[in-house]
Amino acid sequence: MAPPSPPSDEFGPFGPPLFDDPSARAVSRVAVIDIGSNSIRMVIFDGAARSPAYFFNEKVMAGLGAGFAETGRLNPAGKERAMAAMRRFAQLVKGMGASPVIAVATAAMREAEDGPSFRDEVERETGIAITIINGEEEARLSAQGVFVGWPGAEGLVCDIGGSSMELARIGGGKVGTRLTSPLGPLRLQGIKGSKKALAAHIRGIVDGLRDEVGVRHDRLFLVGGSWRAIARIDMERRGYPLHVLHEYRMTPKQVRETVKFIQKTPVADLRRATDIGESRMSLVPLASLVLKEVVSRLKPSEIAVSSYGIREGVLYEQMPQALRDRDPLIESCRFSEQKDARQPGFGRALYHFILPLFRSRPASRLRIVRAACLLHDVNWRAHPDYRHEACFDSATRANLGGLTHEERLYLGLALLHRYKGSHKGTRFDQMTGILDEDEMREAEVVGRAMRFGAMFSATEPLGHGEMRWFPKRRHLELRLTDDALDLFGEVAQSRFNALVGALNATSEVKRFRRARATG
Repeated sequence: MAPPSPPSDEFGPFGPPLFDDPSARAVSRVAVIDIGSNSIRMVIFDGAARSPAYFFNEKVMAGLGAGFAETGRLNPAGKERAMAAMRRFAQLVKGMGASPVIAVATAAMREAEDGPSFRDEVERETGIAITIINGEEEARLSAQGVFVGWPGAEGLVCDIGGSSMELARIGGGKVGTRLTSPLGPLRLQGIKGSKKALAAHIRGIVDGLRDEVGVRHDRLFLVGGSWRAIARIDMERRGYPLHVLHEYRMTPKQVRETVKFIQKTPVADLRRATDIGESRMSLVPLASLVLKEVVSRLKPSEIAVSSYGIREGVLYEQMPQALRDRDPLIESCRFSEQKDARQPGFGRALYHFILPLFRSRPASRLRIVRAACLLHDVNWRAHPDYRHEACFDSATRANLGGLTHEERLYLGLALLHRYKGSHKGTRFDQMTGILDEDEMREAEVVGRAMRFGAMFSATEPLGHGEMRWFPKRRHLELRLTDDALDLFGEVAQSRFNALVGALNATSEVKRFRRARATG
């Protein structure tokens, strides 16, 4: 008996996944090299192109822009380190079969007197063509990187590098006004005078930017290593339990308090508490003064950290529009299911089987339920005693875009309950305060529903029965076809009863026959 067909619009505005489409596979092994003022990083992307995994990721703190404010030239020691890194990267991309290889250089190379000649030297030595981009293009690419993690993001993107800081307005899938400024911490090291004079210098530049981009944006997206370091310090100061920087949120008040904390705490103590590298941490005090003025003068309602920036923006540039329009979370989960699950495709069937329990929930919650169903079996190789922890970790620690921290933890808890009845004594207990009691109970219901659905039928649960949920009466009805009675054995019954208990409901099991198709 064929199961009922899911609705044609089941994926909502994003459309069905494209992770296995030729247009997606064409950008699945792109190498991007970002040559900045402080660091040089090469990333080779792989996996689901709309939500890229990092097949290779290496950073060298070359410090090309160190001392630029005094000399106007690239740092000699930095040039040596940069050249060595680029020679290594040239060998690696050949061995890994990466294509295309896209290298972009930002403020240090574009502004240093010897920047163009050093670019030519690197190209001769390595064969890698380098594009020196201007500040507005840097702002555009960083903003596109934010779109990789937040489809439909709106607000203001602020990207800080070693020698510059860029701003870009985003909304409606487009990048609007783009500005660049000399507010990188390496550049600010050359400003003479007192801390008060430095603050006034920063404030004056930010005020000029404010006139162009406006104020009171709903969200300020922070891109760049110095911003991420400040966010990590904020986590430590607040005792925040989920150490995932992407989508980490701060209020303006929290930013102000963390800047004060940074200014009064020795750098060595900050390093010990956060494990941030020496080169990065040395720039944090200056960067924190910039962030203080940006938040004070531009007055955003909320601040969000983006782990995606210029490198991901370069990848986004390679994507066809159809791929850009897809949901990064569902693309990634569907790719993981195809790669790791015992029965790829079952997650979709499982989602439609348990969907009656959640029909009243908003679309934003249903996409997390769908993601859970797609991921419910990807950790099946883990030892049974630790499978619940592997599932929880894969959701809470994985490189997934399109997820708030609350959604990430909800997803992890649902997957934990797919394999374990209670979260007591698990790593979830270390994450208190992010989910409220109602969200925790609902995540448990999702997990127990997946546990029952996966146990009930190994292939197509909707072909053997269906669930009907009556929320006002808190009554769950399971309707089984005649050929499904043997499937509803002792273990399946136990899983069903556990689901009923999680719902705090009554239940009834019925037999039924579907009408035969005619014509």
